[in-house]
Amino acid sequence: MNETTKGWLLLAAAILSEVTASLSLKAALEQPAFYAVVAVGYLAAFILLALVLRTGMALGVAYGIWGASGVALTAVASSLFFGEPITFLMGIGIVIVIVGVLCVELGAQAAKKPETD
Repeated sequence: MNETTKGWLLLAAAILSEVTASLSLKAALEQPAFYAVVAVGYLAAFILLALVLRTGMALGVAYGIWGASGVALTAVASSLFFGEPITFLMGIGIVIVIVGVLCVELGAQAAKKPETD
């Protein structure tokens, strides 16, 4: 497996760990045992994010995708698991976050391409 693929897989795991921890934080309000999942999830997310950076992925790209994806996935998952509403305005915000992440990734790819004059 090449470093790029490894980086993306680790980033996906970091995002899922962070989302799990965030959702568990809400669940812990009713069932305090979930605080253990919160601690492990956030610790795993940061360790995985550090491993992503070791694969050579740029910090701005990794952190931007990690943070933005976490926000969007947490909003959708909290709607599914906790019945929290997603308003039209929130939906627009999620779309903007996704577009922003795409812009960061495309910009990073463009920066890596060698210039041809």
